[in-house]
Amino acid sequence: MVGPAVALAAKAVATTVPIVFSITSDPVELGLVASLKRPGGNVTGITTLASTVLTKQFEILHEMMPRAVLIGFLVDPTNPHAESEIRSMQAAADLFGRKLLVVKAGSEREIETAFAALVEIRAGALAVGNSALFNSRPDQLVTLAARHTLPAVYPYREFAAAGGLMSYGSSLADAYHLTGLHVARILKGEKSADLPVIQATKVQLVINLKSAKTLGLTVPPSVLARAD
Repeated sequence: MVGPAVALAAKAVATTVPIVFSITSDPVELGLVASLKRPGGNVTGITTLASTVLTKQFEILHEMMPRAVLIGFLVDPTNPHAESEIRSMQAAADLFGRKLLVVKAGSEREIETAFAALVEIRAGALAVGNSALFNSRPDQLVTLAARHTLPAVYPYREFAAAGGLMSYGSSLADAYHLTGLHVARILKGEKSADLPVIQATKVQLVINLKSAKTLGLTVPPSVLARAD
C-alpha cells in the first residue's frame, strides 16, 4: 500500500508487480490509472477524491470563524496533488467570499517559516492540507497553531486527538480496511487491472472542545451537531 508519490515512482519502474495505493487525489488526473472503473495496468487502490472534503473543511472553518476574512492554507509542494488541493480550496474561498493565502512547506523547518508568515499577515484561521509530511508531524503543527492562537482544521482525527481544534476528513481506518481488501483479492489471484478504484466515502468531523475553550471559541450548534 503506497501514497501518490511512491505509487508514481513505483509505476515508472515496475510494470508487472501489483501496486495498491491509498490517496486523497484523483488517480486518473495523476496518471496512475486509465479510469476508476477499469484501471488497466498493474495499479489500483483507494481514493477519497479530497476536493469535496476540502470544500467542506473550508465551510466548517468558516462556520467556526465567520469573522475571519483571511484564511491560510498550508500545502506541501512536494505532493503530486498539491496544485489540485490549492484549486479546490481557492474555489471554496471564492464561494464564501474569503481571501485565501497559500503557504507552502516541504520540510520541518519550512513549517515553522510558514506559520511565521501566517502570523505576520494576521491570518484569522488555517486549513492544513493532506501530506505525508504533515500527517507525520501532528504534534508540531498543533503546537504551532496553539502558540500563535490560530484556529485550524486538519485532515484527520489524529490531529484533533493531539490537541488540534478540529479535523474533517476521511476515516483512515476505513481507507486502510478497503485497501486491505484489495490486497487480499490480488493475493487470491485477481488482477489489479480488473479491480476498480474504490472511492472511500466515510468522513469524520472531530472537534476538540478543550482546545476550542482555550482559543476562546464557542462551537456553533450547527457544527457541533455534525461532529462524530
